[in-house]
Amino acid sequence: MGATIGTPLLWAGFTLLVLALLALDLGVFHRRVHIIRTREALLWSMFWICLALLFNIGVYFWFGRTHALEFFTGYVIEKALSVDNIFVFVVIFTYFAVPRELHHRVLFWGIAGALVLRAAFILAGAALIQTFHWVIYIFGVFLIFTGAKLFLERGSEVHPEKNPVLRLFRKFVRSVDGYRGAHFFVKENGIRCATPLLLVLVCIEATDVVFALDSIPAIFAITRDPFIVYTSNIFAILGLRALYFLLAGIIPKFRYLRVGLAVVLVFVGIKMVIEGFYEIPIVLSLSLILAVLTLSVLLSWLIPEKTPAPAPAVEENRPGA
Repeated sequence: MGATIGTPLLWAGFTLLVLALLALDLGVFHRRVHIIRTREALLWSMFWICLALLFNIGVYFWFGRTHALEFFTGYVIEKALSVDNIFVFVVIFTYFAVPRELHHRVLFWGIAGALVLRAAFILAGAALIQTFHWVIYIFGVFLIFTGAKLFLERGSEVHPEKNPVLRLFRKFVRSVDGYRGAHFFVKENGIRCATPLLLVLVCIEATDVVFALDSIPAIFAITRDPFIVYTSNIFAILGLRALYFLLAGIIPKFRYLRVGLAVVLVFVGIKMVIEGFYEIPIVLSLSLILAVLTLSVLLSWLIPEKTPAPAPAVEENRPGA
């Protein structure tokens, strides 16, 4: 799958780039707490996608076609899987009744934390695969199992209150009732307490850890280069907030997208399991993944959702009838 391209200088340069982008995002463009409208979300989505594509072009010119295809395929997989994150974010924000103007702040810090966690997971995964190559087959079986589970449970509901991390937080952290603007902590009677906004952030972070267990092994099916895995992952995550504000209202309509994601996970799992006998070309992998995702979106758009028939009216027995 090609030689590793991630030198210490590249890692440092990319990390500085990400930190600069995050600083500009929160310190300049979103300094004022406000509701993100569709037009603003669309412009930011286009910005993050174009930035990822520019980076992809740079990978092509500096490191060649194979690494560029690996980056793009990994980016597409992570971007598609992030749609499932959006569905869960909607449920969490609804469950905790988070004011719309605070959604961006929670997602910003949630994604900032995810950058650190993803880096740790990717480096650990790369070290495991390099030391114990047979781990790749465990990753493959896990992805096949996860894809099958996602397919069978595609209509199931998410219950934030059952999150074990959330239960521990409520048990051990002193908290206040009601939101206090955009603050995660406040002082009440001289005691520092957490606001419900921190509770929401913890739930978002715990959810991302679960999703990382799916998405990171999936990209390792495409490339073993930790730098390609990390950068494709991070570019998809950086655009996740804008994608949330753009799609949150219509995401339930893409009811076949979870089926498509399940098929993608099963496919990359099979790709991992059989790599010792046959390595599926990267172009074929990319083509199949794009075809499955496109078909799932088209089916969601073209096939109308069945609505349950209205219950028959029950006549009331009026006095004197």
